[in-house]
Amino acid sequence: MTTPIVPNRPPQAALDSVNDARQPFGLPTGSVRGLMALFICGFFWMVLLWPGELGARPVLGHFFLLALVLMAFASSRREGKQTRTIPLVLRFLFVGGSVLVIGYCMFDHPDRLQTRLTPNAQEFHDWWGPFLATMFAGFAFGLFLRFVIGRENHIFQTIRAWFSVVGLVMLAIEFGLFAMIGSSESKPEDFLRIWQVVEVGIISAYFGTRA
Repeated sequence: MTTPIVPNRPPQAALDSVNDARQPFGLPTGSVRGLMALFICGFFWMVLLWPGELGARPVLGHFFLLALVLMAFASSRREGKQTRTIPLVLRFLFVGGSVLVIGYCMFDHPDRLQTRLTPNAQEFHDWWGPFLATMFAGFAFGLFLRFVIGRENHIFQTIRAWFSVVGLVMLAIEFGLFAMIGSSESKPEDFLRIWQVVEVGIISAYFGTRA
């Protein structure tokens, strides 16, 4: 009797993340964080490139979201062997795009870097606490779910995927709203603040699940 030959299977860590249904949207690891970082940087690009003297200002929540961009770099350390083309392209886009936009403003509109990227003093006084608390609470909640439920648990993977979907949709909607009413004098300030508090919490939670 002959012994059937069992084909060698790659270890779980070596599986292709593109074909792994556990990754949000089936994208390579790091792609969703790259998309979020690109949206977040896009807010600041739009503010700096806004034509005219009455330039739009980023809402305070954008600065807290920008802090999460750094996590996109830091979190890639343990996933280096799984790095794919899409995450690398996204990182190149938001780093290269930021360098180009800042360089353009430094030479052609040097005043914009200070006037347009300085938060409103009253807004900072009223909202820095809620934004900071929401960012830390969201990140801690995502990290808590990962440790309690487990990274390989299907319920955890579903929750993580929904965090990514809702976060990206909220960023896309806000990006469109900001483009339409960015320099308007009658902006729905309270609505934007509440929207961003929820947005910061959800995106921070997603980053927490991937920490």
